[in-house]
Amino acid sequence: MIEFIKGRLVAKYPTHAIIETNGLGYFINISLTTYSDISDAEEVQLLIYYSVNVDVRSGSSNHILFGFVKAEERNLFKLLIGISGVSANTARMMLSSLNPSELGNAIGSENVAVIKSVKGIGPKLAQRIVTELKDKISGLEISSTNSLAQSNTISEEALSALLALGFDKSKANKVVNNIVKKEGEITVEALIKLALQQM
Repeated sequence: MIEFIKGRLVAKYPTHAIIETNGLGYFINISLTTYSDISDAEEVQLLIYYSVNVDVRSGSSNHILFGFVKAEERNLFKLLIGISGVSANTARMMLSSLNPSELGNAIGSENVAVIKSVKGIGPKLAQRIVTELKDKISGLEISSTNSLAQSNTISEEALSALLALGFDKSKANKVVNNIVKKEGEITVEALIKLALQQM
């Protein structure tokens, strides 16, 4: 339905971006990988996955936009949500914990342990992901991504991202503070990835 949204980058956070185009502001959910890939240029373009969830009991629907800088990440996202037990938010969590290259390599090499290390992914689901995607993943061109983002409010951004992903505030705050003390200078992406491993 929506292939991409191109416009002015109003705001960028580890879990979402706001893009203004033709007078409309779009709230777009993103992974940590996309957060790293988004340029700080005034104008950006995100490839879109448009999700509609319908509540069977009430009949109400929830419309959510997921955005990606690179087609490889969106393709991997689509493959993941096609697996029983993997919701859009779970797929986003996976792509925040592992970049497309890491996740693709883990699936291709049938490394269940790496996939299982993602918060919320149990051994059975990790095995199902490998089994269902190992043949499909070879068709995707996946390259490694690098994190360049820097911020003066790294701890706050990391904590905000963890809370948006559904983690307990006090526990997340403690984990983030411990990592910052131990690591010293660190990027938001690296801090969130380390925190996700410890939550």
